[in-house]
Amino acid sequence: MARFLILQLRPEAEAADEEFAAILGKGGLLRDEVHRIRLDQDPLPADLDPGDYAGVIVGGGPGCVSDPPEAKRPLEARIEADCLSLMPAILERDIPFLGCCYGIGILVHALGGDVSKDRYGEPVGAVPCRVTEAGAEDPLLAGLPERFDVFVGHKEAAQALPSGVAHLLEGEACPYQMIRAGRNVYATQFHPEADAAGFETRIRIYKDRGYFDPSEAGDLIAMCRAAEVTVPERILARFVDLCR
Repeated sequence: MARFLILQLRPEAEAADEEFAAILGKGGLLRDEVHRIRLDQDPLPADLDPGDYAGVIVGGGPGCVSDPPEAKRPLEARIEADCLSLMPAILERDIPFLGCCYGIGILVHALGGDVSKDRYGEPVGAVPCRVTEAGAEDPLLAGLPERFDVFVGHKEAAQALPSGVAHLLEGEACPYQMIRAGRNVYATQFHPEADAAGFETRIRIYKDRGYFDPSEAGDLIAMCRAAEVTVPERILARFVDLCR
């Protein structure tokens, strides 16, 4: 059986390791089933073919696709270029793909859509979302509750969906919480692997990166601990099962 490719973008070891463990645990994956690449440490191999894998999962990160080139740190620019380099093959061949948070920006940008900070950014926390009519028929969402909470925290967002992209989950402050291109290429604005402990780590690590007022970190951690966010991990597990 082909392995899963997990691409991670976070340069902070603690956050990257915790995210990786969460993807394995919530996705029902064993360590020897995956090929993990931390793009902050290793550039994407030039001969890597995403079609050699059962599925591709891209984690979140502090970069923004919509930032102008001069505002991007060299590492962030290289990670973005590596991720975007895979998208033509993934889209053309409909290779199973799940982009988490940063991944929705990558997917929409690759399709020529508008990703910016103009509207729909969301502060760190748990927010409600609703399954759309198209989402209710999608294998990753069918039979799940019509409404459930997800963990978010992002500065940029898709401003509109490119033609032909299915809108699967919608939110109140951010309309595009989950989308699909083709049959197998998915992206979420939220973090399907995240739980309260994982978000507490990220709040602590990224408190000075402009996602929220640093003085609010304690309140945000308390809010995440009090939230009941359990459905998103089922989406991740279903994606893994679909790929298998």
